[in-house]
Amino acid sequence: MNYSLRPLGDSAVVIQLGNAIEAGTHEKVKLVTSILEKTPQEWQVDIIPAFTTVTIYYDPMLVLQEREGQLPYEGVCSILAELLTGDAAHTSASGRVVEIPVCYGGEYGPDLEEVAAHHGITTEEVISKHTNGDYLVYMIGFAPGFPYVGGLDPELATPRKKSPRMKIPAGSVGIAGDQTGVYPIETPGGWQLIGRTPLSLFQPDAETPSLLQAGDRIKFVSISENEFKEMEGKA
Repeated sequence: MNYSLRPLGDSAVVIQLGNAIEAGTHEKVKLVTSILEKTPQEWQVDIIPAFTTVTIYYDPMLVLQEREGQLPYEGVCSILAELLTGDAAHTSASGRVVEIPVCYGGEYGPDLEEVAAHHGITTEEVISKHTNGDYLVYMIGFAPGFPYVGGLDPELATPRKKSPRMKIPAGSVGIAGDQTGVYPIETPGGWQLIGRTPLSLFQPDAETPSLLQAGDRIKFVSISENEFKEMEGKA
């Protein structure tokens, strides 16, 4: 596995695994994250995966105790080299396929017609293209449980709104540039809203608060307003 290491302050190491947001680099990010999670070190404080990097935060004093004669950064780098050259580094980390029901248009997707007009197609074609996409969750960020998703049909790429909304309902499905995503909580935002899901993407009291994880595949499924209300009531 090709990678490079660099310090981040005096208590973190950035593992650089690529320079572009693409599936191959993401597979490396997912694999390195899996290796670090399965082989936790006493000095390990946190692991932060991103588009092209994994950052590992550490306790310098605990590293000094484990690697006498080495500075903390040097000690962590030598341990990472051992972990990332073992047999685990040559395996693959599998993800799930998560189905997300979406009620498109109307009050749930107020920008659906604007997106259709921007591309000179019908709203039905927007829905068809959106539900037929092959989506990969690259990372979780911005807000708790918010998935950064790749795989949007290029013909649906739409600029953000010039004036962001102050409140976007939880579950809103939007498009911004060449990405699509789901707002897990109510928050301001400038994405073009095309629909909403009744699923709760973020439950802070759950053992795993975020429904989606980096490496998951998403399948959007169109549902009616009645189905939305029925599923929302059960949720």
